[in-house]
Amino acid sequence: MRKVKFVILVLILLVGGLALIRVWGNLVERKASEKGEVQTISTRGADMQLERIRFVEDKSGTKTWELEAKSIQQYQDQNMMILEDVKVTFYTKDGQAFVLAGNQGKVYQDSKDMELVGDVVLSSNDGYKLKTHSISYKNSEKKATTSDPVEIEGERIQLVGKGMLVDMEAKTFKILSQVKTQLKGDGKR
Repeated sequence: MRKVKFVILVLILLVGGLALIRVWGNLVERKASEKGEVQTISTRGADMQLERIRFVEDKSGTKTWELEAKSIQQYQDQNMMILEDVKVTFYTKDGQAFVLAGNQGKVYQDSKDMELVGDVVLSSNDGYKLKTHSISYKNSEKKATTSDPVEIEGERIQLVGKGMLVDMEAKTFKILSQVKTQLKGDGKR
């Protein structure tokens, strides 16, 4: 039961991280224009492109999250941002760190809906890892979903299945089909 609660916490942090990407995008744009430190390039229909991004949120002297991306392209006519090689690290008050990474992220600025695609991995500093190909978050419903295979692995458990639904309001998650769980023994009885 403790492992299930942990997985739910990790998934909540995943979706929270995607929400932070939305907030971060607005802050990066403002900081870039204020400091002039980030190179702005207009290419392939993007209204703005920022490269080699690293943004850190600090509250009361404590780092709460950090986002790194190879590039961000903003498309104002579509009210959307595309992030490449995304890595977000979340820091909890009790010293836990969670890293969410993926090849590409998409944030719809008006709805705050988000998608992360390509080698999506969420890992914690205590050895838990969630892997899937993609995950989508519907802000209005507070739900994250994927139809792709999902693998959750820890020191003593491995869970695989196809499809996942996380309901943030109900604080539940479901692996939708083909679920297999394997408990790993340490040789002690």
